[in-house]
Amino acid sequence: MKLTDFKALTFDCYGTLIDWETGLFNALQPLLRSAGVTLGRGEVLAAFGRHEVAQQAASPQMIYSELLAEVHRRLAGEWGVTGAEEGAIAFGKSVPDWPEFPDTPASLQYLQRYYKLVILSNVDRESFAGTSRRLGVNFDAICTAQDIGSYKPDPRNFAYLVKTLAGLGVLKRNILHTAQSLYHDHGPAQAAGLTTAWIDRQHQEKGWGATVPPMGTPRYDFRFASMAEMVKAHQEHLSN
Repeated sequence: MKLTDFKALTFDCYGTLIDWETGLFNALQPLLRSAGVTLGRGEVLAAFGRHEVAQQAASPQMIYSELLAEVHRRLAGEWGVTGAEEGAIAFGKSVPDWPEFPDTPASLQYLQRYYKLVILSNVDRESFAGTSRRLGVNFDAICTAQDIGSYKPDPRNFAYLVKTLAGLGVLKRNILHTAQSLYHDHGPAQAAGLTTAWIDRQHQEKGWGATVPPMGTPRYDFRFASMAEMVKAHQEHLSN
């Protein structure tokens, strides 16, 4: 199996293309200061991940900006902070401020020459519109949790993705789902019959960051430490 065997790349955005952990941690600084907590970055991100998954399960149709605000309220309660409503709303609106990984724009611009590019993200349309200026390409389709009415890893999200690609003339066997999160993406994508590429952005880190641990041992078909490494592999496949 080679990267050149596929016609479309479908991407998780936050964690794969956007450095959401840096964005989250930066946006949580006012709350951390108010709480006076001395947790490390990994502990803060793990607390976020725990509350985010719980809130997504509790309110799958809540748009992501509102869900983030609710997660902020949960964290404020856990850390003993009161009167943090203004901060919760600001946190919910912080997505467009989250930085892209340095290799993302150039990698996407290269890959767009060879594939259709599609987003499948646990985000709302307005938040992604703010992010899109950081990515440097126009995507062939954008599938958000707001469009679908559920959050990954719900199988509905991947069924929606496959149907969207079929509308673009791309069969399931020609789709390569490209993502960082084993929990949100690789497990359910593999269950849906998709081939996957793991962008292991956390290969130098301990723990699971802002995601919860995956159930079982999710499979993947390719593994790259970065988008730049994926581009390099594609170039090598072209030359062989």
